[in-house]
Amino acid sequence: MLNIYEEIKIILLRKGLSMRKLTAKLLADGYKVPVDGGLSDAFNKKRIKFQTVQEILDYLGYEITIREKQK
Repeated sequence: MLNIYEEIKIILLRKGLSMRKLTAKLLADGYKVPVDGGLSDAFNKKRIKFQTVQEILDYLGYEITIREKQK
């Protein structure tokens, strides 16, 4: 099963960003992201909104695609 937090961390590594830097950039650009404990904490506690994940991925130049499983 997809672990979106791990996938985002890989994307951040490729882009030379940390979760903290990403949070700062998102906040500076007007995105509403969890700041109490940070994004990492929200992911780890599984209390992050799907919309927030979509916004993060959009900001990083990615998108979520849903498709039917291949059997």
